[in-house]
Amino acid sequence: MFRHLRRGAGFYQNLFKLAFPLILQNLITTSLGFVDTFMVGLLGSSELSAVTAANTPIFLVQVIIFGLLSGQSVLVSQYWGKGDQGAINRCSGVALYFGLSITALVALTLLLFPRGVMSLVTDNALLVELGAPYVRIVGVSYVFNAASSVYIGMQRSTENPLMGMVVFAISMLLNTFLNYVFIFGKLGAPALGVTGAALATLLSRIAEFAIVAVYALRDRRVPLQPKLLLRPGTVIARDFFKYASPVLLNESLWGLGVSVLTAIMGHMAISAEILAAHAIMGNIEKFSTVACFGVAGATSVIVGKRIGEDASKEEVYSLGCCLLEVSLLVGLAVAVCLAALLPTVFIPHVFPLFHLEGLSQEIAAVMCAILALMMPAKAFDITNITGLLRAGGDARMASVIDLGCQWGIAVSLSFLTALVLNAPVAVVCFAIQSENFCKMPWGIVRLRSRKWINSVTRGGTDL
Repeated sequence: MFRHLRRGAGFYQNLFKLAFPLILQNLITTSLGFVDTFMVGLLGSSELSAVTAANTPIFLVQVIIFGLLSGQSVLVSQYWGKGDQGAINRCSGVALYFGLSITALVALTLLLFPRGVMSLVTDNALLVELGAPYVRIVGVSYVFNAASSVYIGMQRSTENPLMGMVVFAISMLLNTFLNYVFIFGKLGAPALGVTGAALATLLSRIAEFAIVAVYALRDRRVPLQPKLLLRPGTVIARDFFKYASPVLLNESLWGLGVSVLTAIMGHMAISAEILAAHAIMGNIEKFSTVACFGVAGATSVIVGKRIGEDASKEEVYSLGCCLLEVSLLVGLAVAVCLAALLPTVFIPHVFPLFHLEGLSQEIAAVMCAILALMMPAKAFDITNITGLLRAGGDARMASVIDLGCQWGIAVSLSFLTALVLNAPVAVVCFAIQSENFCKMPWGIVRLRSRKWINSVTRGGTDL
């Protein structure tokens, strides 16, 4: 075990160079998201639960964007290895058209039918009333976010993750400041409460898009080629959808699965308490996985580039094993930290800060303990599915593993335990995280087969 960790000089330096900006970016985003949750929580537990429920359809939009970027990365990282900047522009053009179409459709739906969408998540009339204005405004923000994310994803896949880190840091800092202004009515602004949180998100996303647009027009490292970006061509579009559509479908159905899990909690007899606990633990889980997703993002770039450079299958396999071993060690370290922080920081300090008391606090503690138990396997799965298999052009099998375990195990067991058997909360929380028992062994079998290593690029004359 861990025999693949011995690498050549400079390998881990390069891994750190790619992973650290992604980790820092995720950490900044998650930290400020935690502050957002805290600000909304100061309004009351009902407002916090309403925003948690309202963010369920928004989360689905986020995972669609993430899936789109993951699919884009499959092609862009391999074309980067070949040095084909024209193909990189074409791939980004397809991603841009698709991302704007999806987010515009979702924004229109949320704008016209906010209460109908909220009613799908929870049957609590108060939460629906509080959350409806939030989803109407915040849905529009993701049209701007989709455009900026496509460009940032292209830069990340060409070994420039620092750019995205800086842009998202500025955006999130602005979002937090505007939350303070509009939620509580500071600096002469009206106190808009939950609606103010949505307005802050919209304005920060517009600023994010403006920064990206200015950077894109001035960048010479991977210069924009408007003719190829706006008219990517049918050949690259077919390739994009061949390799990206399984990823996009995967993330969409995975996000739907997470939304269904939230909806299951929203229909329990203790819906307000478990949703409040889930809101806090959702942020803690994001903190816990920032390093995992950083390693996964770096894995995607490193492996994709080596495949694009025509490395042998055995070299790519050994490289993949090394990166998975790194992710497993990261997961173990995070699990130890969670186990130590639960009794010393979370229960005595963090949970009371967010007004989690009684049953809500008990549920949050159970969720945290189960998360710590699952972290090593979760870290392995994140790198294997979102980093390694997709970078190798094996997006279909990555989707089968991811969705098969989520829907076949986690969603089914959660529905059964929560709404049919009325099982204890600990059993329900365990069911929500149960997919990791299946993903890791299945992923190892696929890894060892070497069937995931595929070149997905074309020569310049074929485009």
